[in-house]
Amino acid sequence: MTRIDAKFAALKAEGKKAFVSYVMAGDPDYETSLEVVKGLPGAGVDVIELGLPFTDPMADGPTIQAAGQRALDSGMTLQRTLGLARAFRETDDTTPIVLMGYYNPIYSRGVDAFLVDAKAAGIDGLIVVDLPPEEDEELCLPAQAAGLNFIRLATPTTDDKRLPRVLQNTSGFVYYVSITGITGAAEAEATNVGPEVSRIKSATDLPVIVGFGINTPEKSQAIASIADGAVVGSAIVSQIGAGKPVTEVLDFVKSLSDGAHSA
Repeated sequence: MTRIDAKFAALKAEGKKAFVSYVMAGDPDYETSLEVVKGLPGAGVDVIELGLPFTDPMADGPTIQAAGQRALDSGMTLQRTLGLARAFRETDDTTPIVLMGYYNPIYSRGVDAFLVDAKAAGIDGLIVVDLPPEEDEELCLPAQAAGLNFIRLATPTTDDKRLPRVLQNTSGFVYYVSITGITGAAEAEATNVGPEVSRIKSATDLPVIVGFGINTPEKSQAIASIADGAVVGSAIVSQIGAGKPVTEVLDFVKSLSDGAHSA
């Protein structure tokens, strides 16, 4: 059982919904980023999605793309991202970390070496948005063999024919993308998301967490109420990008987590 599995089992036992936050590793710099990440559990975050900076992010809107560029400009690399996770683990051995990004940096490092390093750094799961199920032998299956969850995205265009293939080797949780398009492009609507979450839950026992388009405590509560939890990324990253003090960023995160936990 990974930390992700343990966290969702504990939340289920408590009758609570999950709050998942995304931040870009190294944004705006290593030290500030580590301070934010270390503060997330205290702000009510159940699972941390740690963005891996990449030069050509296909699924990311302007906010997260800019965050990735700031991180790269500050000297962030795959190894420094894993180093940040290691530094977080020095004081927190329970909060799950999911590394979210694209395959190119992992491929360049080498899958076997990456998995050894990721496991040693305390990474619990991977979301690699540009590796479809047809490429499971590339990273998904080796990652699961190494004890990491491989979390797959389902979207509004994942129909009933495609869904079983998407779910086949998914573990940890299913990430439902509430909108078509890039991050931060539109707002999620619970009335639209609810039936899709029900459809996915009828095909899997995994928790279904909804992300994209959630930017207020009220929206976090509404989406968590019809799923197993909510993910917020761009709204948090925009606070960091605006240069808000870490305490203000974490206060905003706390308001979002309170929304999800009140569902």
